[in-house]
Amino acid sequence: MPIATDPLSRIFFALADPTRRAMLHRLEAGSATVGELAEPFAISRPAVSQHLRVLDDAGLIERTRRGQWRSCALRPEGLDDAERWVAEHRAAWQQRFDRLDQALAALVAGPAATAARATGAADRRDASESRDASDHGDTRTTDDTRTADDTEEH
Repeated sequence: MPIATDPLSRIFFALADPTRRAMLHRLEAGSATVGELAEPFAISRPAVSQHLRVLDDAGLIERTRRGQWRSCALRPEGLDDAERWVAEHRAAWQQRFDRLDQALAALVAGPAATAARATGAADRRDASESRDASDHGDTRTTDDTRTADDTEEH
């Protein structure tokens, strides 16, 4: 598998490994030497160096050398690109989940909600027709029976 070359991919690649995440967690407490970082792991020194190189290439740590001592420090700003990417995509994903919730709610409501909406529309239509008839002096009832006033000839 080819190693990613863009900064965001390097960050996610570095974070994908549990050993590297543990090293970053240790560095949250402050700078540490390479030996201190390697101590909890049953891995070789070259493997530790390789993990540190990946973290350094991703911009998540800063390595310094003072004499024979090599130490590492956390670079929190190294996560900025990943944090920005996650925030942008979280908004889009949240919108998709909201639309899915609405669609599922409509499905759960099912035919009863559709029938209720149709009945409500029919009731509103009947009420509107009754108002229109009374506004025009029509005294017919809704079952088309005529009142006494309608039977007289004009």
